[in-house]
Amino acid sequence: MGRDGRLSDVPFEELVAEMITRLGEDVTREGLVKTPERVAKSLTWLTRGYRLDVDQVIGDAIFTEDHRGMVVVKDIEMYSLCEHHMLPFFGKVHIGYIPNGKILGLSKLPRIVEVFSRRLQVQERMTEQIAEAVWNALDPLGVGVVCEAYHLCMMMRGVEKQNSKTLTSAMRGTFLQDQRTREEFLRFCWTSNVVG
Repeated sequence: MGRDGRLSDVPFEELVAEMITRLGEDVTREGLVKTPERVAKSLTWLTRGYRLDVDQVIGDAIFTEDHRGMVVVKDIEMYSLCEHHMLPFFGKVHIGYIPNGKILGLSKLPRIVEVFSRRLQVQERMTEQIAEAVWNALDPLGVGVVCEAYHLCMMMRGVEKQNSKTLTSAMRGTFLQDQRTREEFLRFCWTSNVVG
């Protein structure tokens, strides 16, 4: 502990070294000497979403446009850490919205996913947070988000089920209220070859 008895005063690398020692390993062994430093850097990168802000990520990439059809960006790669075991979960996020006079620069949707996925998370909350961020940024007629992910906490430990995939969805506006809109969005999500 730090001088005043608080763990927050202890360098992260020392905490990792203590964890390695408690697992029964020798932290001075050649292969582990730099591991505490690597783990600290790795976890700082993997949880960088805490230091990102949706408004800053979007910036000035909201444009006035009279597009009335659905906009869908699918297969956005996603990597996160389960908050219960700090093991990775990973997969794809599909985002759709119907503009109400404003559209978002397409690259901003994956950046929104990064804001919320790069934290200690549960998939259910993350899916809702992504939908809420798009909803708040654009005030669209509707938003839909679907996330499909594999969880290493289910694959490497516990039930050890290798092929289980978790699907979550979050709907706002017409995606929630109108079945045809929702079905169109879900069709886009699950169709592998929409174009051509």
